Amino acid sequence: MKKLLLFFLISSSMFAQIDRIEPPFWYAGMHNPELQIMLYGKNIAKYQVSASNSIPISNVQKTENPNYVFVTINTKNSPPKDFFLIFKDNDKVVFTKKYTLKQRRENSAQRQSYDSSDMMYLLMPDRFSNGNPKNDSDASTTEKFNRASPDGRHGGDIQGIINHLDYIQELGATTIWSTPLCEDNDAHHSYHTYGQSDVYKIDPRYGTNEDYVRLSGEIHKKKMKLVLDYVTNHWGLQHWMMKDLPTHDWINQFENYTQTNHKRTLVHDTHASKIDTKTCFDGWFVPSMPDLNQRNPLVLNYLTQNAIWWIEYANLDGFRVDTYNYAEPSEIAKWTKAITDEYPNFNIVGEISMRDQAQLSYWQKDSPIGKIQNFNSYLPSVMDFILSDDLLSVFNEFEGTWGKGLEKMYDNFSNDFLYQNANNLLIFAENHDTHRVNHVYNNDIRKYKMAMGLLATVRGIPQLYYGSELGMAGNKDNGDADIRQDFPGGWQGDANNAFTKEGRTQTQNDYFDFTSKLFNWRKNKSAVHFGKMTHYIPENSVYVYFRYNTSENVMVLLNNSEETKTVKTNRFQENIGTNKTGKDIITDKIIDVTNEITLEPKSVMILELK
Repeated sequence: MKKLLLFFLISSSMFAQIDRIEPPFWYAGMHNPELQIMLYGKNIAKYQVSASNSIPISNVQKTENPNYVFVTINTKNSPPKDFFLIFKDNDKVVFTKKYTLKQRRENSAQRQSYDSSDMMYLLMPDRFSNGNPKNDSDASTTEKFNRASPDGRHGGDIQGIINHLDYIQELGATTIWSTPLCEDNDAHHSYHTYGQSDVYKIDPRYGTNEDYVRLSGEIHKKKMKLVLDYVTNHWGLQHWMMKDLPTHDWINQFENYTQTNHKRTLVHDTHASKIDTKTCFDGWFVPSMPDLNQRNPLVLNYLTQNAIWWIEYANLDGFRVDTYNYAEPSEIAKWTKAITDEYPNFNIVGEISMRDQAQLSYWQKDSPIGKIQNFNSYLPSVMDFILSDDLLSVFNEFEGTWGKGLEKMYDNFSNDFLYQNANNLLIFAENHDTHRVNHVYNNDIRKYKMAMGLLATVRGIPQLYYGSELGMAGNKDNGDADIRQDFPGGWQGDANNAFTKEGRTQTQNDYFDFTSKLFNWRKNKSAVHFGKMTHYIPENSVYVYFRYNTSENVMVLLNNSEETKTVKTNRFQENIGTNKTGKDIITDKIIDVTNEITLEPKSVMILELK
């Protein structure tokens, strides 16, 4: 009888009216045993749903759209197994759909994540390396390969990243953050992939889901980490659901198109008007990116499960979340908490584009600022845009004017008391949305070294943007393509292959060698990762600070002047202590620190005190 029933279930599934089932599979033994399965098919809501193999269904939710049904099952105490969702009409089985609960990896819930001992390398896959020219275009997606167009698809892919993991590791990076890889079927500018059209599918021009899992595996073989760029605020207009929404309020809609006002201060503004607040959170980012309504529990649960599915499926080490504070604050906090409840050590950094320490701190988990309004985002990390702005300006500024030059750095770190955890800030000079640091400093390698030297030695998790380690420059005022150029050597036939020492120009090697030595040194310096910091008010264009713990003491000196500076060291005695010398970590020279130190114009010196 059981064999007959099984045969019936399998054979009847041939007539299934299901076009999509999401998540496509799940895992047994999750912290939250409730799983909401979304099924999509023509008039699927007219059927009654049950499950085989002792799987309890706790809820079946239907919406105003008869093509959707949301089935919630309880997986508590269920081992990994297959079962069938059974669809009946008047108690007669019409069709079935097989579903699988898979085995989790060992200790999956306790997976470790990135922290301030890491250096994160940010790359845009379409512009990094074309490892598989056969997938440059795909019949299922609209935009085709066109490397001649600055804003077109250039063919970079997952295989290109895999091919150059050794290069990234040699640079001193321990973690890779790739901009989104899920399908983006926009007709133009789809290379950035932030307007996703299917969040369970890798864009075929990058590869397959299996290729992404393979990338994760290859990264882990090298003891490195993989961070997924997740988008909670919006999808692309070409997302398959936009053609047949599950509910009218799945996205935020106005009578006429309304764009967000971008005033993120409205979150905590006690004087804000209701209309401004609504426009802020419900307005669309751009016309091609519909704004998701996280207040709809179905939407929030869909996004939460999708994020968790990718963590389990691809064995991820962390998230970076795009436009984090554009979503409804209370709901994005629920999303974040649900993920960190499943993975207590999982780090998530949110893009919080605020330029005030108190406002930035507001969005970090357990923030002392957020507590004022009884708000907790549960977000472990935020992006330090304040430091980024400073790093893109200070080395062009003349000292002597109050609040200019290195004084801006001193003032920035003086406000670290506002953060719940300053060590867990993501710090960077630039990213894929800013001017490139080498453009701002007109490819003056001295200024680049100062920016990187500071980035590598202050609190936080340093992030490097691909190509800057070669001197790559780009002016955002010329359009996004100028700051998202192809990595030289990433394409067959490129005249300059910067992935190898022999293929790099002398200038590229000068940039690379400095960057590699700096960040490889940083890998093993616990004082820089988690130690204390003491800094001294800049004088005569020189800023001095120390990073230290009980076993290590690092002294950093920056000379922002075009003149050689000789610095008397007696002022820093409380940190120098009984140390007599310091090893310059770039030149390997031994420097006497008992009396004075001479600094070259526009330079950084990092000393391991002995």
